Amino acid sequence: MTRKLPPGLVLTFYGDDLTGSTSTMEALAFSGLPTVMFLDPPTPQQRARFAEYRAIGIAGIARSQTPEWMDDNLPGIFTALAAMGAPVVHHKICSTFDSAPTIGSIGRAIEIAAPIVGGDWHPLLVAAPVIGRYQAFGTLFAPFAGAVHRLDRHPSMSRHPVTPMREADVRRHLAQQTQMGLGLVDLAAMKRGEGDVALDREIAAGARVVALDVVDDETLAEAGRLIWERGGERCFAIGSQGIEYALTAYWRAAGLLAAAPPPPCLAGVERIACVSGSCAPVTAGQIAHACAHGFAPVRLEAARAVDAADWRAAIGEASHAALAALGEGRDPLIHTATGPDDPALAAFATAVETSGASLGAINDRIGDGLGRILDAVMGEAGLARGVIAGGDTSSHAARAMGINAFTALAPIAPGAPLCRGFSDDPARDGRHLVLKGGQIGAVDFFTTVRRGGIQQ
Repeated sequence: MTRKLPPGLVLTFYGDDLTGSTSTMEALAFSGLPTVMFLDPPTPQQRARFAEYRAIGIAGIARSQTPEWMDDNLPGIFTALAAMGAPVVHHKICSTFDSAPTIGSIGRAIEIAAPIVGGDWHPLLVAAPVIGRYQAFGTLFAPFAGAVHRLDRHPSMSRHPVTPMREADVRRHLAQQTQMGLGLVDLAAMKRGEGDVALDREIAAGARVVALDVVDDETLAEAGRLIWERGGERCFAIGSQGIEYALTAYWRAAGLLAAAPPPPCLAGVERIACVSGSCAPVTAGQIAHACAHGFAPVRLEAARAVDAADWRAAIGEASHAALAALGEGRDPLIHTATGPDDPALAAFATAVETSGASLGAINDRIGDGLGRILDAVMGEAGLARGVIAGGDTSSHAARAMGINAFTALAPIAPGAPLCRGFSDDPARDGRHLVLKGGQIGAVDFFTTVRRGGIQQ
C-alpha cells in the first residue's frame, strides 16, 4: 500500500554547505513544495513566517569543519530538525562526496545524527542525473568538459585543494570515516525490480547505511520508492539533492504529487555584482567568459587574509574598485583565484604556513570578507541582484550580509537558483542572490544571472 504524504512538513534537511543546501531547496520548491532554508535553527517567530511551507532546511558549514566541531554543533541541529516531525530528515552532502576523515567527515555526521533521528537503516543517495551525477555499482561519476569521469579520475575533484577524491566507490570512501555497516542496492537490482530483495539482504548482513545506484529517471524513481516506502516512519537519509529529486519523482509517479508547475523566470537587471572564492576550473571558465563579455575583474589577494589589518585594507580596496567599475557601466566580479593552477593559490598556502594561522580560520575570514564586499557594493550602488560563487565561501559571505533565510525564486542553472534573501535589517531584506558551487553552471553563468534567463 502506498504511503501518503502528510499535509504539513514532508521533509527537513541540514546542508553541510550553503550552495548545496540551496540546490536542495530548489529541487523541492520547483517541484511544487514551498521550501525555506535558514542559516541557523529557526526561532518560533521565524518559523511562523513560513507556517504553510512543506519543507524546512538549515544550511551549515560542516563540509569544511572537523569531527570535533561536528560533535559540538551537529547534535543540537539534528535534534531541532527531528523535533519538527517531518517523515524524512535529510543530511545533505555534496554531489561529489566532498569529505575526508579529518575535514567534512560524512561518516562522523551520520554517527551523530542517526541515533537522534532514528531508523533501522539509512539510505545513501549521491547521484543526481539532472546535474550529471551518476552512481553505478557503488562508483560515482561526474562530467567535466563534455565527458563523464570516475570521481577519482575527475580533472577537478581529484585535485580538490581540501578533500581530493582518491576513491570513487562511495562505500570505500565512507568506510574511511565510520565503522558503521555499509551496503549497496546496485544498478542491476534497481533495473530488474529487485530493489527490495537487495535491500533486505544488505540489512540482514549488517548494513546500516545502504547506498542506492542511480543513473537515469527509472532508477531515480525506484530510489525514491525505497526511501519513502522502506525508510520507516521517520527516515534519516544521507545524500545530495538526488534525495529530493528521487522522492519527488516517486511521489509524482505514485500520484501523491501533482506535475511540477512551469518554472518561473525573472526579468534581467542592468547591473549585478559578483564575488567568488572558488578555485574550480568550471568557475574559472565562467569568470573568463564574463570578463570577455563586459564584466570587470577585481582581484582580491587571499594571501592578505593572514593579517587582520591588511585584510581589512584589501576588503576596502576591492570594494572601491568594484564601485568604480559600476560607475563605468561594468559589472564587478571580485575573485580570489582563476582555477586550480592560479599562482595565487600557492601564494596563499605559503602565507598561511608562514603565519602559523589555522587554515580553517583564514578560509572563514575570506568568505566573510567577500560577503562584506558584496554587502557594501550592493548597498552603496543600490543593486538588487548579486552572485556568491564557492560552496565554502557562500555560508560565511551570506552571514556577513546579514541574511538569515532564503527561498528559491527562479532557476538559473541546475543546483543554483535565484534566491530571495531574508534579513532582520530592512535595508538588506529582499535582496536577490545566486549561490553557486564550484562545479555548477554553464560557461555563461554570470551573464545568465544578469539577464535572469534559464540555462538549459
